[in-house]
Amino acid sequence: MRVYNKLVRDKIPEIIEEKGENPVTRVLNEEEYLNELNIKLQEEVNEYLADGNVEELADVVEVIYGLLDAKGVSLEEFEKIRTGKVEKRGAFKDRIYLEKVEE
Repeated sequence: MRVYNKLVRDKIPEIIEEKGENPVTRVLNEEEYLNELNIKLQEEVNEYLADGNVEELADVVEVIYGLLDAKGVSLEEFEKIRTGKVEKRGAFKDRIYLEKVEE
């Protein structure tokens, strides 16, 4: 028996069953779900940082979509927030590295 105790993608139980194994699952309540999404976000970011694989970034984005949905924020609303920050503070395209501010 392998113990995971973590949030998994929706089709993972089916994939496990196709292998002839028996997944034991439960549905999380809202508070647990948000907590597990936050844990999953950290996990996926760490995996990306470890190997730089773009597929890991796709996982990060999927978790972010889950968080937005759980918080009742549409992708359109999120994009407005994101573009508003870009307009106010810029993006990261110019590769600016702030070393210090002299007074």
